Amino acid sequence: MRVRQRDFERIRSVLEEADAEEPLTAREILDLLDDHGEEFDSAHRVATVLGRHAQSGEVEVIRDQPYRYEFTDRSN
Repeated sequence: MRVRQRDFERIRSVLEEADAEEPLTAREILDLLDDHGEEFDSAHRVATVLGRHAQSGEVEVIRDQPYRYEFTDRSN
């Protein structure tokens, strides 16, 4: 499995466990990752990983300031 995919799965897993009810900023996601013992270099890294997956429709990027991210429901 590629590193990027593992990073994405780590983020997804923590957000599912945290049961976030609203889109989160990369900084908020980084804080949740830290709370769950998952180390990431920076909020920029989180945004990069999620931004790449937005291209495939797995993540929605809400382009407010700051950007917010949420996973899309692929079962629909």
